[in-house]
Amino acid sequence: MSTAPHVADSHDLIRVHGARVNNLKDVSVELPKRRLTVFTGVSGSGKSSLVFGTIAAESQRLINETYSAFVQGFMPTTARPEVDVLEGLTTAITVDQQRMGGDPRSTVGTATDANAMLRILFSRLGTPHIGPPSAYAFNVASVSASGAITVERGAKKAVKATFNRTGGMCPRCEGRGSVTDLDLTQLYDDSKSLNEGALTIPGYKAGGWGYRLYSESGFYDPDKPIRDYTKRELHDFLHREPTRMKIAGINMTYEGLVPRIQKSMLAKDKESMQPHIREFVERAVTFSTCPECDGTRLSEGARASKIEGVSIADACAMQITDLAAWIRGLDEPSVLPLLTTLGQTLDSFVEIGLGYLSLDRPAGTLSGGEAQRTKMIRHLGSSLTDTTYVFDEPTTGLHPHDIQRMNDLLLRLRDKGNTVLVVEHKPEVIAIADHVVDLGPGAGSAGGTVCFEGTVEELRAGDTVTGRHFDDRASLKDSVRKPSGALEIRGASTNNLQDVDVDIPLGVLTVVTGVAGSGKSSLLHGSIPADAGVVSVDQSPIRGSRRSNPATYTGLLDPIRKAFAKANDVKPALFSANSEGACPACNGAGVIYTDLGMMAGVATTCEDCEGKRFDASVLEYRLGGRDISEVLAMSVTEAEEFFGSGEAHTPAAHRVLERLADVGLGYLTIGQPLTTLSGGERQRLKLATHMGDKGGVYVLDEPTTGLHLADVEQLLGLLDRLVDSGKSVIVVEHHQAVMAHADWIIDLGPGAGHDGGRIVFEGTPADLVADRSTLTGEHLAAYVGA
Repeated sequence: MSTAPHVADSHDLIRVHGARVNNLKDVSVELPKRRLTVFTGVSGSGKSSLVFGTIAAESQRLINETYSAFVQGFMPTTARPEVDVLEGLTTAITVDQQRMGGDPRSTVGTATDANAMLRILFSRLGTPHIGPPSAYAFNVASVSASGAITVERGAKKAVKATFNRTGGMCPRCEGRGSVTDLDLTQLYDDSKSLNEGALTIPGYKAGGWGYRLYSESGFYDPDKPIRDYTKRELHDFLHREPTRMKIAGINMTYEGLVPRIQKSMLAKDKESMQPHIREFVERAVTFSTCPECDGTRLSEGARASKIEGVSIADACAMQITDLAAWIRGLDEPSVLPLLTTLGQTLDSFVEIGLGYLSLDRPAGTLSGGEAQRTKMIRHLGSSLTDTTYVFDEPTTGLHPHDIQRMNDLLLRLRDKGNTVLVVEHKPEVIAIADHVVDLGPGAGSAGGTVCFEGTVEELRAGDTVTGRHFDDRASLKDSVRKPSGALEIRGASTNNLQDVDVDIPLGVLTVVTGVAGSGKSSLLHGSIPADAGVVSVDQSPIRGSRRSNPATYTGLLDPIRKAFAKANDVKPALFSANSEGACPACNGAGVIYTDLGMMAGVATTCEDCEGKRFDASVLEYRLGGRDISEVLAMSVTEAEEFFGSGEAHTPAAHRVLERLADVGLGYLTIGQPLTTLSGGERQRLKLATHMGDKGGVYVLDEPTTGLHLADVEQLLGLLDRLVDSGKSVIVVEHHQAVMAHADWIIDLGPGAGHDGGRIVFEGTPADLVADRSTLTGEHLAAYVGA
């Protein structure tokens, strides 16, 4: 019998030749299949462009093309990535850090299959029995209908039919768990009449049309104080349904004040409102737990049906570690396969370090790292093999203690026969790689080439930025700053905090540590008094359209437009792609969106302006020899030099650019759409914007996310400068270099969920290392080599 290998087993490489997506410069790599490959390099060096923008994107595109034209119509169409050859691709599953849907009915349980399995379990074993699995679903409303169906068989017959569906949705809050109410005292002053200016809503000035709609409607006396209205008048004023009528001789639609405010202000995204309107909405709208279902989202029947005294609402509210133990304790042979599968899914949560969550936790409240790990749950039990899994910094938000678990999971996926591609900066993850690809040498236009390919040992010995910094270890500071005061938190009990009292020192760099889920964010975002003058900079998405970019977000575009206008003696509006200077063909978007009816729309670069977004006449005006589109295509570093001296010298623009370079965003293009930024980049962009704020206390949430080892030093320098300028900086962080650099550490724990929420250490990093009484202490001691 021949021992020669079968030709089908010879395809062991994914070959990429001539990749040119974003800043990649004709990159060619060969990646081994069924191995773990880690992609490293400084932020902005092109890692995501190669892994996500080229390999994963082409795999997804080819899979989509196997569906019928009808099905493809419901899928986004993507252009083929700019690459000469892509061979040996397998099906790619992307597990990224995009936040999960913000729909209030999306929870950890519904995003994984755990909720569906629980519903089946309760429909089989729950007493009293109330119906099928849908009767336990807070996303399904109860419906009953009756009518006649006409069946034509010889002579016509009418058959009476009724239809009932039992759903588990709470009818009051419609499965959301909370109800919103308007605080009427914020809408008007009831001691005044309308003619005395009773309305206190922004935009409803006395004499304006919004005001006259009410004062001249004729339903009530405008000179009578609102508190003296009859029941009927008050109903007309607040809740009357839309009515067409003549007001001040003009045909208008009159509508009660409450529905009018709900439609005009409450239906909009809060982030996109003007500041004074957002402030009003935050004052006027009160969110309260639904009184009927007590926040469980479920109908009375679903809450009344129990297994061993536990309802499905109780089960979903349990911490997952406790729920897993309860499921294991159920002994019911009729549903044994279901109990086994459910137990395995819940154990996956615990394994991956999410045992502290509960199934009823809204998916929109998970951090980027938690969302990514929740998506991983689905793949751990998958029977697929020979698949490519693509991860984007899976250790984001993980304590050094949890990184080992994540490494085990990545290796488990590989050992099942899958190709695992990971974009990562943490040395602990790079160390387990079978193959390393290091991109660089710099960021943006200075990156985009492969500096190194090989094993971890070869990387250590090699002369690349990653290789040189691979074994970097920060040392503890010789002396720490003395605090200038303290921010007092008393009796904090947000989420899992257990009545915590703590004094956070001011005027120094304070680092809050602890395993994922120990209560760090609850302490800083949920418990700091509102009047403490805190500037909170987190990684939440920046709300903005695809027209928003770093120049518009930071206010940098204003001084640039004025400088162009002054140099050319024209008006500033010409230099805005959202205003008069926009290319007429694409309205300043740079691309034209074509709606293909039943098929997905396509974005094509505008042929008139070639993606420059401006009218051709605007591009004739120059400043320092460059037109406005060339300036927006510059990186922050180039623009800083350009506006720093010479003919284009603009101090206002230079100041903003300095801040952007300070936070490590020198490689970003100032005209790059905000929708393309990573979580860490967004946070650093917000930090740059806030650096000129008056606030004295900065709260940062893992600012090292997405930072290369070499960039962490720069960030530490920035934090030092902030503290030295008189600010107090409080950082939630897992990176040991930041812990070692702190003046004061507050460590929460000892575990996650209800095993955490207490302060297990307060003091200097040196004390924490000497003490070694906590998980953080042990890892920090090992890191600094103490």
